[in-house]
Amino acid sequence: MSQMNINDNRISVPPELTDILLEFTVNVLVEKPIDILSYAVNYFTKLHTERQRNGTKDVELEFENDAVTSDDDDIFEELPKPLNRFTRRKSVFAEHYDPEEDEDDDNNKVIYPKSDEQRKQLAEAVKNILLFRSLDQEQVQELLDAMFEKKVHGGDVVIRQGDDGDYFYVIQSGTYNIHVDTDQENDKFVGKYENTGSFGELALMYNQPRAATIKAVSEGSLWAMSRQVFRKIVLKGAFKKRKEYESLLEGVPMLQSLNLFERMNLCDALMPKSYKNGEIIIKQGEVGDGMYFVEKGTVRIVMVNESGEEKELSKLNKGQYFGELALVTHKPRAASAYAVGDDVKLAFLDVHAFERLLGPCMNIMKRNINEYEEQLIEVFGSKTNISDLR
Repeated sequence: MSQMNINDNRISVPPELTDILLEFTVNVLVEKPIDILSYAVNYFTKLHTERQRNGTKDVELEFENDAVTSDDDDIFEELPKPLNRFTRRKSVFAEHYDPEEDEDDDNNKVIYPKSDEQRKQLAEAVKNILLFRSLDQEQVQELLDAMFEKKVHGGDVVIRQGDDGDYFYVIQSGTYNIHVDTDQENDKFVGKYENTGSFGELALMYNQPRAATIKAVSEGSLWAMSRQVFRKIVLKGAFKKRKEYESLLEGVPMLQSLNLFERMNLCDALMPKSYKNGEIIIKQGEVGDGMYFVEKGTVRIVMVNESGEEKELSKLNKGQYFGELALVTHKPRAASAYAVGDDVKLAFLDVHAFERLLGPCMNIMKRNINEYEEQLIEVFGSKTNISDLR
C-alpha cells in the first residue's frame, strides 16, 4: 500500500501500481478503444478474474499487448489482435530517481552544437509531442540543446525489443518499421513511422525493457537524447512545473472549493504559455477554447461595445484568472486580453479539462457574471449597448 510521510509530505508509490498503469496504457494505445471508460472496466475486471483464478494477487504482471507509443496516431492503420502473454523482465536501469533531490547545476547541462536550421527543424519536430507539452520555453530550449543527431541506414536496428532503454528518439527523416516478437510469431510487423514521430520514451519513464523493435527501412536521421538527460529535463521539468502550479492555485479563492486531489488533477492539466508585450491572448467575439491563470506579469482586459467604443475593464496580476466566461455561458469571448510587459506567463486550461475538472466551481463562476456586469456599467455607463453576458 502507498504511504504518506507526514513530515516531508512525499508519497511512496507501490511498484505494482506503475506496472499496472503501464500495461493498461500500452493496451489502450494499441487497441485504441472508442470508449476508454468501458474498456477500462472490462480490462480490470478481466485482470481481477485472472488473478482470482490463479489464486494470488502478487503474481508478476505480464503484458497482453506490447507496442511503442507515438503522438502520431495514424501510424497504426491496422494492429493485430491482442498478443499472447509473455513475462517481461525488469530493467537493470531501475534505479530510484527523485526530481526533488536533483539539484539544478548549470555546469552539468548537456549542450550539442547545432546550426540555426537544425535547431529550427528540431523545434518543429518536438512542438507537437504530448510528452513535452508541460515544459515551458526555457525547458524546451534546454531540451533542444541536449539532443544530438544520429544518422541511420536501411536495415539498422535502432532499438531492440527486450533491451534496456538508453535513448529517446525524435524522427527528422526516414522510414522506420515497428516489429513485436510474440510466442507464436517472431518479428511481427505492427506499424511504421514515416518522416515524423518519436519513440523510446516508455522504457525511459517506467524503467521497463523496450516494448518493440524499431528498424530503419531507409537512410534517415534521428535526434537522440540520453536516458539521464531525458529524466532530468522532462521528468524534473514536469515536477517543478507542478509545484509552481500548486503554489499558484492555492492563492485562487475560487478553487478553495476543490479538494487536494482535484487541485492536483487541475495542476496536471495546465499548460504553460508565454506572451510578449502587446500580444493578444484572447480576442473578443472568438469561440472560447479555454481559460487562463496569470502565473507572472500583467494582463489587460479590453472590451469594445456595439458602438465601436473600446475601454479597459481591468488589469490582472499573478493568481487571477480570465477567459472562463465564454466557457460558462457557451457564448463568444466577451472581451479581449493583451499581455503587458515582455515576460507574461500564463497557465492555460483547455475547454475539455475545464468541463471535467471545474464542475465544483461552476456556481461561483456563474455568480461572477454579476460582477462583470457591474464592471460594464461602471466603465461604459450602462449595459444597454452590450450583448447580454448570460
